[in-house]
Amino acid sequence: MTEQHEISTNPYDDDKLHEECGVFGIYGHPEAAALAALGLHALQHRGQEAAGIVSHDGRHFHSHKGMGKVGDNFSSEEVIKSLKGDAAVAHNRYATTGGTVLRNVQPIFADLANGGLAVAHNGNLTNASTLRRQLVAEGSIFQSTMDTEVIIHLVANSKKIKVVDRMVDAMHKVTGAYSLVAVTSKKMIGMRDPFGVRPLVLGKLDKAYILTSETCALDIIGAEFVRDIKPGEVVVIDESGLTSLSPFETPPARFCIFEHIYFARPDSVLENRSVYDVRKDIGRQLAIENPVDVDAVIPVPDSGTPAAIGYAEQAGIPFELGIIRNHYVGRTFIEPTDQIRHLGVKLKHNANRAMIEGKRVVLVDDSIVRGTTSTKIVQMVREAGATEVHMRIASPPTTHSCFYGVDTPSRQKLLAAQYSIEEMCKFIGADSLSFISLDGLYVAMGEKNRNTDLPQYCDACFTGDYPIGLVDHESGSDQELTLLSEGS
Repeated sequence: MTEQHEISTNPYDDDKLHEECGVFGIYGHPEAAALAALGLHALQHRGQEAAGIVSHDGRHFHSHKGMGKVGDNFSSEEVIKSLKGDAAVAHNRYATTGGTVLRNVQPIFADLANGGLAVAHNGNLTNASTLRRQLVAEGSIFQSTMDTEVIIHLVANSKKIKVVDRMVDAMHKVTGAYSLVAVTSKKMIGMRDPFGVRPLVLGKLDKAYILTSETCALDIIGAEFVRDIKPGEVVVIDESGLTSLSPFETPPARFCIFEHIYFARPDSVLENRSVYDVRKDIGRQLAIENPVDVDAVIPVPDSGTPAAIGYAEQAGIPFELGIIRNHYVGRTFIEPTDQIRHLGVKLKHNANRAMIEGKRVVLVDDSIVRGTTSTKIVQMVREAGATEVHMRIASPPTTHSCFYGVDTPSRQKLLAAQYSIEEMCKFIGADSLSFISLDGLYVAMGEKNRNTDLPQYCDACFTGDYPIGLVDHESGSDQELTLLSEGS
């Protein structure tokens, strides 16, 4: 067992890896802003802290941003009508860099020498702090603590003439993971990092083109899914149609495997795979590797549900909704009393006693991060009368932080980085605890195993195998940006 660290069991600590962000861009539709708002609704799971839309009407850019969810900001007809034009770019935010303040809400807009540019970015630049320091030394003045603003300054400083060339020139200077959508006065531009870590898909609605994080955002507006944007690809959409460019060297792709495990909506299709089907397959493989003699398979809702269905089907054990989730709870208490804090988990989850009492159950969840929620869930199920409580996790142990656009606790707060599986089991109070193996996860993804010479996905959160250089982290300058954003 490694060095002991105090691990909070406060149920108000959200014990999930937080979704990164969601982007949506549309070009060539008279109701661009309204469709962009609908697209953001479909992508709400990717970020709930803030939302923004920037539109262009052929002459002027229009912007509306706000803290909170999409419905908090784009439910009024007045707001949508103010966002005029047939092109728009939109963004749901969960902060991975920069504080949660209005100036850090995307899309970020700037008036450059060759016209306006609005950019929405999903991902994280791993050399943003280093670049920022260089740009400030050269005279740049930053208005936010977002790494996305670094891109804007690099574009502004580029010596290239055309805006697409300036953006490509800028992205040659960055390292990290990104899916990026930008709107200028005449074009919409989409880019995906050379490793293809973060998702970006292309869709079409009549003659309008759409670029967005997931296919579920196409479904909500009745758009056709065309294809995934390829790793390292740049697409340029204007009045003449779509042009595809390949200005970057493309190493073997390393798509984020956690998109399939947890981040993406189950009704999305990513990298030609149904997310729902993949999660069921992960559950099946989990049952093959880690069987247990129980009376019921119970998902930890909602993200554990598809894997639990697959587990139950493979094991031949009844699937039951033994835990009911309250979808309408918000941040009810800022500083709850100890008594209320103890009950806090029931704000989000409540045991369905009729399906649990007197039974041996296995709980299926997508991951364990700090163990805070798992501890309370196990306790709650025991109190509902379960005679045995086992846990099966549809991902390998999360032992490393993500630096590519996912807000992950530091390694000292990751349960699997501090404890063995046996110690984790004791910590959460389960009768047994097992995770799917790394090779098993790859089998569920349709591979023979994890090819150690050439991994097919980014799985750094499980392995520490980071495919993209961690420039800021290795130099310590990422902590400088964190301190800056916390003070903002």
